[in-house]
Amino acid sequence: MTSRTGTSKTGKPHFGQLGRDQPLHKKVATLISKEIVNGQFLPGDKLPSEHELAQIFDVSRNVVREAIACLRADGVVISRQGLGAFVVQPELRQAIRIDAEELQQSGNLRSLFELRSVLEIEAAGLAAERRTKSQLARIEQALGKMSGAEKLSDAGIDADLDFHRAVAEAAGNDYLVTFLTYLGHQMRETILTVRENHGLEIVVELTIAEHSRIFDALTAGDPDAARDAMRAHIQAAAKRLNINV
Repeated sequence: MTSRTGTSKTGKPHFGQLGRDQPLHKKVATLISKEIVNGQFLPGDKLPSEHELAQIFDVSRNVVREAIACLRADGVVISRQGLGAFVVQPELRQAIRIDAEELQQSGNLRSLFELRSVLEIEAAGLAAERRTKSQLARIEQALGKMSGAEKLSDAGIDADLDFHRAVAEAAGNDYLVTFLTYLGHQMRETILTVRENHGLEIVVELTIAEHSRIFDALTAGDPDAARDAMRAHIQAAAKRLNINV
């Protein structure tokens, strides 16, 4: 199949204007997905590079990476090492989809936390056994950002999600990384809700303490302690939303 570049008469992709009413990476992912659905990019087409997309949307390359990660989790694109992201044929797409509106129902949100527990507790145990020095350093870096000058801002939320992603990567299982990265996108909204409703500074300090205990267990290479610390964190996070898991 001949690949199209997805460009208009001006030579630029037909992406719409980028709003600021939701996390940027989700907005970028939505706009790219719409272009794929509308046929601007066909199965097998290569998306513009991270650098090009960052320029088109006037965002950082990190935002673009998060957006592409969303599209990968949805089965819309596949990344090829050193080549970029390519549109997947519809019949081959195996998407993980959690409807944001359905998550407003407490039963569904409880199910999400239960799923998170199943995956993240074991991921923490595996990470304690398998983590390398460089992986541990990355987890520590994320914890440092969570505790730093921007801890009360959205950057603190980004660092929180980076921490969990780094733990998943340290577990040494690519499938865990894929699932937990997707769950992280869903959990962002719950973090925002808790911050708004429970006192920002108190919640942030509690969260930092919980993550610190996870990091200490990973540093000690203690799988049982890592599982216990992750379980305690997830249960506490759920309880802050009046959910018992």
